[in-house]
Amino acid sequence: MQEPREQRAVQSIEVGGRLLLALSHHPGPMALKDLAAQADLPAARAHPYLVSFSKLGLVEQQADGLYALGPAALQLGLSCLHQLDPMKVAVPVAERLAASTDQSVIIALWGNMGPTVVRMIEARQPLHVNMRAGTVMSVLGTATGRAFAAALPRKILEEALAGPMGRFSAVDPSMRFSAADQAGAESLDAELRSAQEEMQAHGVTRALGRPIPSVNAFSAAAFDHEGRVALVFTVLGHADHFDASWDSAMAVAVREAASEVSRRLGFAMV
Repeated sequence: MQEPREQRAVQSIEVGGRLLLALSHHPGPMALKDLAAQADLPAARAHPYLVSFSKLGLVEQQADGLYALGPAALQLGLSCLHQLDPMKVAVPVAERLAASTDQSVIIALWGNMGPTVVRMIEARQPLHVNMRAGTVMSVLGTATGRAFAAALPRKILEEALAGPMGRFSAVDPSMRFSAADQAGAESLDAELRSAQEEMQAHGVTRALGRPIPSVNAFSAAAFDHEGRVALVFTVLGHADHFDASWDSAMAVAVREAASEVSRRLGFAMV
């Protein structure tokens, strides 16, 4: 089979682009020599590119001579963010995750009733589980819910779970509590700490045979450019064919999938 021909590129744009990328990766304005070094260019070669970028508003030179990204670069970034659709970014990543792991994959958003399945991609050997788009997951009884719980502000979780008429009373009755219920508040504290510690230590949350017996799952959250949870990926499969160890290929795959979406949504990885 004939290999596809490599598309023609403009080398000067690629070279100049290295300067813009170097500025975008630096926390503040840069001197010419430092910027050129970061872009692996001689200063004399970098300077004409910066002059052209300045005319376009992509770069600006400050009074102290340092270079920074200009207003046109900001506008480009904002326009890109406004055009981003998290689901449009996430679905192809989820499909690749399902194909590479040969397991079912869920994309969940935080909805009015809590963690809500918006897309399920079945494995070649589908799981016989009662789950589809619109299914609301338990907040602390599932890997999906625990991934949200590990990342969402506590106030949101408290408001959602509080009281017998709380929004999750029907789907997560075990987590009903009132503000005056000390035991309930302590139980919530313990559950939240557990989920947060899992996420901090492993980058994923895990469920072993719960809420569905013999089905294991790993979940990881993807974040937007403001550091808010955009969605959660969950990979799940039958325990007989699902390595649930923390360092398993399954755990790594879902963590990397979430990181890829976070990066594409503009989240600054630390």
